[in-house]
Amino acid sequence: MIVSKTFSTSPAQLFEQLAQQNWCSFLQSAADSHENNHFDILVADPIATISYSEQTADVTVGADHYHSQQPPFELLETLRKQLFPDSQTGTSRFPFEGGALGLWSYDLGRSLEVLPEQLSRDLNTPDMAVGFYDWALIYDHHSKQTTLIQWHQVGEEALALERLEQRALWLNIQSTQEVEAFKLTSKWQSNMSQASYTEKFKQVQEYLLSGDCYQINLAQRFEASYQGNEAEAYQRLISANQAPFSAFMRLPTSCILSVSPERFISLKQGEIETKPIKGTRPRSSDKQIDQQLASELLNAEKDQAENLMIVDLLRNDIGRVASPGTVEVPKLFAIESFPAVHHLVSTIRANLAPQYSAEQLLAACFPGGSITGAPKIRAMQIIEELEESRRSAYCGAIGYISSNGDMDTNITIRTLVCEDQKIYSWAGGGVVTDSKVEAEYQETFDKLSRILPVLE
Repeated sequence: MIVSKTFSTSPAQLFEQLAQQNWCSFLQSAADSHENNHFDILVADPIATISYSEQTADVTVGADHYHSQQPPFELLETLRKQLFPDSQTGTSRFPFEGGALGLWSYDLGRSLEVLPEQLSRDLNTPDMAVGFYDWALIYDHHSKQTTLIQWHQVGEEALALERLEQRALWLNIQSTQEVEAFKLTSKWQSNMSQASYTEKFKQVQEYLLSGDCYQINLAQRFEASYQGNEAEAYQRLISANQAPFSAFMRLPTSCILSVSPERFISLKQGEIETKPIKGTRPRSSDKQIDQQLASELLNAEKDQAENLMIVDLLRNDIGRVASPGTVEVPKLFAIESFPAVHHLVSTIRANLAPQYSAEQLLAACFPGGSITGAPKIRAMQIIEELEESRRSAYCGAIGYISSNGDMDTNITIRTLVCEDQKIYSWAGGGVVTDSKVEAEYQETFDKLSRILPVLE
């Protein structure tokens, strides 16, 4: 139930004008993205919001504000269906037709599993921050067309058309605010020295060799001071990375900048897809060396073994809510190349069982196995023990759940959090028994080679 009109201005152009508003979000795909990921989505001015942290949600619906202790994924589904009644599943012209769009931080996993509380909460970004939007500006990279859409209930098309015209006028008269240019005011500093990383790597190996875990993701966090416009920093990152699952989110307490290469979970007309990444090699400017690095990754038994562990983990997670017998792996160990690195990527598909929703699917798989380890819960316990800080937005997800129940989300790797004039960036990798500490440590820098220097 959508009314729409072609819009002359692209979301990228309007983004600058809206980026200073709280709850403005911009989801972008790369220009050459895969067939089922070729849209940019710009939203702002939500009709409702949820900010969930520490087992309590702050909920705003229009002028009403209240607190809720309802489990976050249940609350999300309840509010989406309340705000967007009568929505029908089925073929849609647009990926997002009004609905929920936001952030699910890694630490939201604490609402699903009992985990130790060894690390202090040192960032204020919510564990879940979701806006509900009844409009969106959508750009199709294939048709090169921008469309303004407005959701409406059955029988309210005339009112929706009026609101669509008001929204178009509102977008056209937005004026760009003068915002200070972005710049770092300090050097990047890691929360782990190489010696500290090496010691933690040894502890991971002890867990692996004892049979406690098969794979553990170990990450370090980088921090710098900054001033100026976070949207400018995001645009620099986009230009340098051309990532297929990028996102900008302006929240009341923070700003999230994501240039993620990894899809987490998509759901379209009942078909589930996830594309876990496990296996990395740096890029080279020398074409022959670059090809050798890609070929080496494609044939690396260690990286294939790591990837297969995560594929099995995700098959199990998805299998909890999939129709029996529908889980399949159409692509195993495919090479996908990005500006900074080559990745080993697999694809898993299934059909969602009819009794389950997008929110229940997301909860069943959250957080993503590719950034925790296997088995997942034990790996998360060890991460809590060994890392120096909570992960916050890193290794969570950003995306949307449309009014019709379709969903697409990324894994928030290559993702930065801006809070109180500090900017944070993380990088990690899966460690297995035959991992080498020097290579794993270097891999964290390879993954940030088109992020940290770009902002300096």
